[in-house]
Amino acid sequence: MIHFGSISRKQFLQDYWQKKPLLIKNALPNFICPLSPDELAGLSCEEEFESRIITGSIKNNLWSLNNGPFNEDIFSKLPENDWTLLVQGVDRYISNIYNLINEFDFIPRWRFDDIMISFASMGGSVGPHYDHYDVFLLQGLGSRKWFISTKDCSPDNYLSNIPLRIMETFHEEVVWVAEPGDIVYIPPKVAHHGISLDKECITLSIGYRSYSAQELAEKLNLSRNKKLEEYYIDPIWTSNLQPAEIPQIVIEQAKSFLNIDYLSEEQIGCFITKLDSEDERRLNDFINYEINEKLEFGTTYYFNPLCRIAYQHIKNKLMVFINGEVFKCSNINEQTVIDFCNKRQLKVNHKNHIFAEQLMALYFIKEKNQTANCQTA
Repeated sequence: MIHFGSISRKQFLQDYWQKKPLLIKNALPNFICPLSPDELAGLSCEEEFESRIITGSIKNNLWSLNNGPFNEDIFSKLPENDWTLLVQGVDRYISNIYNLINEFDFIPRWRFDDIMISFASMGGSVGPHYDHYDVFLLQGLGSRKWFISTKDCSPDNYLSNIPLRIMETFHEEVVWVAEPGDIVYIPPKVAHHGISLDKECITLSIGYRSYSAQELAEKLNLSRNKKLEEYYIDPIWTSNLQPAEIPQIVIEQAKSFLNIDYLSEEQIGCFITKLDSEDERRLNDFINYEINEKLEFGTTYYFNPLCRIAYQHIKNKLMVFINGEVFKCSNINEQTVIDFCNKRQLKVNHKNHIFAEQLMALYFIKEKNQTANCQTA
């Protein structure tokens, strides 16, 4: 788990999560970036990854956007300064990136979305902007200066006639410098602008899902009785919450947000574990490639990073949700199932092999460093 320094994890959950930005110095001591700039550039040339190159500066607001996959020769044509390469969903394919999520398991794992990694040249940035989701910005290489503001975060405060959402008016209230191992936490609707201070700067963005009233109403087949632009706010998480657990307070919070009297645990469990269309496509490709793998006793299997899993106790009965559906577990000890959900791994033996076989065809991979079928760096 990350180190919060002068505050406790409980204090962060109560006072900062979805409320206030925070600079966490030396959050991951002696952190070494798991990818080099060249390796990240290599990923951006692969079709499996969503990638972008942004060039520009707030000095003149001349911005450009190019979408990948890229040819290798594009990097020799870029200017010396003021450009950024961004690669989305790296955790889906690179195990060293995926394992970083363990450091953030004080937030429910089912709230997690993906890890985006950016490389920036000197002065590189993506411009001042705000998001509707929570993000931990982990500095991996070089230094980055962050300008933070809670002002003017409105949908009409964006530059027109450019292919990016960059705020037209931005007045920083706080300025921080992040070095390797430091983390900047940004809650929803807090503007931030990060500028590279080095020729080689890598930042890892650990992002979380956001749920709009419109999305919740549509996916749960409810009437739209909330303003569509409103977003769900988490309850205050307890410091002893398990990574895959759905506490009852989530159901109550969702009911209050949507202003409804009834919402079933099954509805929420299926909703929060539902894959987006891109991950569904990736999973189908993975299944078609790996389906012939056979179960081996004594081997530890790891849950596919493309999948989503959560559980809840409903009327003293354990219910497990995987990829938007109820997963029925049979002939297996309940604690074994809970441990698998939280640790996302299972060492197969004679007591749990039926459970493993239930999951094997769709959800397991054999080796920890094998995530999906991708020829990368």
